[in-house]
Amino acid sequence: MILLRLFLTFFKIGLFSFGGGYAMLSMIQQEVVTVHNWVGTKEFVDMVAVSQVTPGPVAINMATYVGYKVNSVIGSIFATLGVVTPSIIIMLIITRFFVKFKNNKYVEHGFLGLRPATVGLVAAAAILVAYGSFTDYKSILIFVGAFILSYKYKVDPILMTVTAGIIGVIIY
Repeated sequence: MILLRLFLTFFKIGLFSFGGGYAMLSMIQQEVVTVHNWVGTKEFVDMVAVSQVTPGPVAINMATYVGYKVNSVIGSIFATLGVVTPSIIIMLIITRFFVKFKNNKYVEHGFLGLRPATVGLVAAAAILVAYGSFTDYKSILIFVGAFILSYKYKVDPILMTVTAGIIGVIIY
């Protein structure tokens, strides 16, 4: 029963979340922390951080993590399959019909409506992650430094992540 619940929960997340992993974060948080209580808020924030620095899409990494925590390797398989299955089905359908309808005004208007919704979901995820991430003034300084280096100077995200981890080890 738990495997089916994992699959269906992440299937729903994959089906109704647009815009990639970061846009999915608020829905993942709602489901795994609030609804099912599979992880706590602090562990969720840590899970987001680990999912960002490990290879692969954030949502898949998080599904794998939650599935493993709930029911070991088989749980991670079911959760991961749940989150990717809707995308596979939708992409197969869209690929089949997109060429035929790509210039349709209703399709174009639909995509225009999805864009701001996706930005809103990403912003909500950023606020959610920020809420548990700022524990003291040091964490705020790391954030400000990372933001400036990323936004203004376009520093490589991998280099920034490794550097922030090293700084964290040193100052904490």
